[in-house]
This record gives sequence, C-alpha cells and structure tokens, in this order.
Amino acid sequence: MTPQSKYKGLIAACGMNCGLCIAYLRDKKPCGGCFKKDDINKPVHCRSCAIVNCESLAKTNSAFCYECHKFPCSKLKRLDTRYRTKYGMSMIENLCFIKENGLQKFLDNEEKRWSCKVCGTGICVHRNYCLSCKTQITK
Repeated sequence: MTPQSKYKGLIAACGMNCGLCIAYLRDKKPCGGCFKKDDINKPVHCRSCAIVNCESLAKTNSAFCYECHKFPCSKLKRLDTRYRTKYGMSMIENLCFIKENGLQKFLDNEEKRWSCKVCGTGICVHRNYCLSCKTQITK
C-alpha cells in the first residue's frame, strides 16, 4: 500500500483501528476517530475513554500506549480481552506490531486483513458481515 492508506490517522493510542469501527463506518453521523476529541458524533463512551484521556499517554512521544511504563495497563488489558473474545482482534498485539515494525507496515497489513474478499471494501470489526455487500466474514 501507499502512505495514503485509508487507515492513516485512524490508529488510536490503544491500538484500535478506528477505520474498522461501526461508529466510524456508519452512514449517518459517522465518528471521526479517537484523535478527533471534539467530534460531536463520537459515542459518549469514546469521548470519556480512560485510555485516550490518560495522563501517562500524554507524556509519550509516539502517542501510543506501548511507550508507557505501565504498558499494558489494566484498562488496556480489559479492552483487549473484550475485543479478542468478541471480535477476534487484539489491541495489544497491534501495538506490539507497530512498535516492532512501524506504523506504515501495520497500515499495509490492516488494508489486507480488513478488506472484504468479495467486494474489496473495508470491513467492520464489530460485524460478522461486510457492510457493503453483506458477505459473511470469518475472522
């Protein structure tokens, strides 16, 4: 992929790819992602996210949790467990990959991993079907 990845600027501090989130992908009043803190379309639980608003995170150079001395903290572990269990994605694994391989390589992998095999559009981590063509997705 090129540096103009569709997910560029959408990787949250916790390792979540906001470009995969149903709030970002919805047609009506889509969320702009975690870095748009003043977004009125952002779900309330995202605006009050303890990870995004973490004081330790504000002290990092990268703006990613992997740089924090508490990594992975209990908040991130809980979020990661929920996403691994319900959606087949690990934020901690994402962060470790970014730390070891760089953000661009992560973005390239995300383009491949989260594209519908039938229609090619990006798929949502929160659904088990493609939002565009309704093809069932196995994660």
